[in-house]
Amino acid sequence: MSRSIHRRTFLTSSAGLALAAALPATTARAAAAVRISTAFTLPGDRPYPEGIALDPYTGDAYVGSYTTGAVYRAAAGGRAAEVFLPAGADGRNTANGLKVDRSRRLWVIDSTAGVDVYDLRTRAPLARFTVPGSDPSFVNDLAIGPDGTAYLTDSTRPVVYRVTPADLRRARGGSATLDAAYDLSAVAPADGLFLNGIVVDPAGRHLFVVGMTGGGLYRVTTTSGAVSQVTLNGGDLTHGDGLELARGTLWAAHNTSNTISRWRLSGDGASARLERRFTDTALQIPTTLARAHGRLLVVRSQFDKGGPMGPGVPEEPFTVAWVDGI
Repeated sequence: MSRSIHRRTFLTSSAGLALAAALPATTARAAAAVRISTAFTLPGDRPYPEGIALDPYTGDAYVGSYTTGAVYRAAAGGRAAEVFLPAGADGRNTANGLKVDRSRRLWVIDSTAGVDVYDLRTRAPLARFTVPGSDPSFVNDLAIGPDGTAYLTDSTRPVVYRVTPADLRRARGGSATLDAAYDLSAVAPADGLFLNGIVVDPAGRHLFVVGMTGGGLYRVTTTSGAVSQVTLNGGDLTHGDGLELARGTLWAAHNTSNTISRWRLSGDGASARLERRFTDTALQIPTTLARAHGRLLVVRSQFDKGGPMGPGVPEEPFTVAWVDGI
């Protein structure tokens, strides 16, 4: 077990010092204030976590294992997560995107098949929604709108799926097919993986979806399905993974570049301005994030250390980090 897992990592690494040296003095001081610490550890042998969700009522955090399908729960303020749903539960061998809705249902994406919905209190499965058709797909992330509608991205198909509360009621106790409600093919690049992180604005009017290969951000109007590219000022979202949105501020995890960026959205969501960008290898390939108590919980996947992104030996235990100051 590395001691670096347990100590706070300030911007004093070689990468951090180089970044600070390249910035204006005021910006460098702001960047130096960013700090990383361990929020909680994950159990098991090489879980390679991917998604995270917060229970809005208890503050408990739920994290999914990309390599086993297990889901872990860390009680609010706890330092170690425990198994909530075991590996292979309900035939699921991978778990990436996770969300808890206001009715305390846990949504767990299986990238190979669709999404499972659970009662958070009893752990009982409520419904399963599967990908339509036989074409290749990779269901990746999801967001829950204020009316309880779930929106899911597909990184192989240029679509966003939708599950309404009525869809969930009809499927309760069984399964149904995901509705490919929004078509983003007009903005999709030809070079493979595309859509990843997704958030919905507080009014439920717009979705914001990151294009991880081209670095773009796309706005989808939920009522009409109209799609437009958000004008990004000051940077881009290349390698963009999980997103978080609060009061007009958008945070993004950039996985392979070990970066977190913070953006200010315009009132209409047509443009966004980069406010801060922080890079440090201590982020360990960040995949998803969640905002709590003015801080970010960031999943450190270590996908590049013996996981789906490359060979190597990971640091154990796997952890979820607090990132302060961004």
